[in-house]
Amino acid sequence: MNGKEVRVGACLLVGDINKMVRYYRDILGFTTDWDGGSFAEFETASGKTTLFMYSREEFVKAIAQEYVPPKGLNQTFEIALWLPSYKDVDLEYERLSKLDVQFPCGAPMTFDFGVRNFYVADPEGNLLEICSMNEK
Repeated sequence: MNGKEVRVGACLLVGDINKMVRYYRDILGFTTDWDGGSFAEFETASGKTTLFMYSREEFVKAIAQEYVPPKGLNQTFEIALWLPSYKDVDLEYERLSKLDVQFPCGAPMTFDFGVRNFYVADPEGNLLEICSMNEK
């Protein structure tokens, strides 16, 4: 396998795909042509199949395993959503603050290594880092 030719996708295994699609589509603004069913694919700047969802119920059937959910916030991974600038991070925080969104770590902060970010948790407790490395 030649790594340069491999496209990487991130899949969220979700319990309530209707609620999760609405959050990522209607709150975060990702585009999807999802019209129901156990699989949803979202368009990003990287193209399709970079963020998708699959019903956890269907997934555990496919792998013949039992699902054991995380308790509270899922701290086993995060999805980083890179924005063009620090200003965009602040504007997105302001926009999301007006909606029913959970901020587990509070307002945006800038780290010594140059990343400005904040975190949100989706309806199933998955952490999303909204961030930028561009001060201007």
